[in-house]
Amino acid sequence: RIVPVTTHQHSLASNPLYLRSCVLWLSVVPCCCRLLLLGAVGYNTDLHWIALQQFVFTMKPNTGIILVFLTAFGCIAAQNSDAEQNVVEELLVETLVKPDTCSLTSKMGDTVHIHYTGKLLADGKVIDSSLPRDPLVVELGKRTVIPGLEQSLVGVCEGQKIKATIPPHLAYGKRGYHPTIPADAALEFEVEVMSLIQATPWQKMVNDVFPLVCLGLVPTLLGLVGLYLYNKAKAQLPGKKKAKDKKSKKK
Repeated sequence: RIVPVTTHQHSLASNPLYLRSCVLWLSVVPCCCRLLLLGAVGYNTDLHWIALQQFVFTMKPNTGIILVFLTAFGCIAAQNSDAEQNVVEELLVETLVKPDTCSLTSKMGDTVHIHYTGKLLADGKVIDSSLPRDPLVVELGKRTVIPGLEQSLVGVCEGQKIKATIPPHLAYGKRGYHPTIPADAALEFEVEVMSLIQATPWQKMVNDVFPLVCLGLVPTLLGLVGLYLYNKAKAQLPGKKKAKDKKSKKK
């Protein structure tokens, strides 16, 4: 059964493309400045050669080490970015089959009956399928399935077939789903919408208003319980005073 998971976001600093651009910026800008300085000397070849010799022979060893380090770091970042080009970062939804008439589309709160087949994007291994069973009933907005699959079911109509490529953070994240789904696995779902049931106005009101009413009832009930306990304790005070007075009279 496909269950929801907590989503997480990727930081910008961990993006190889971001690191690569920073390295290129740090490497290219100083070189451009030096070329501009050489160009300012003039078009005289001898002057160019003299300026270039002065730059090479007066360059400090630390500067050369920094340039070599930046070049190596740029190559590593480029390799990492090339290796991770196939990593899915966003939800991709492709329509495979769409009915001729698709005027009624699903929205949050609606209920869809679907048949699905889920696979690992890396090797195409099937992880789950509803085909041998009855269609899966999904009430949109209830988070009964993983976020990526639920989001892909918004805006579909009855009879439509879609293919959803789901990134790890909208599937099972770093935890995975042992032993079927490894950590940080992108998934691919082929889904056919068997039927679509729109939410009635009463259902929409219940879904929207009922949670707010519950939130308002909790502090109200706590306040009533507190008031009851306070009145009960206050009512017992005269009885305790009378009992103390009787004891003092006996003494």
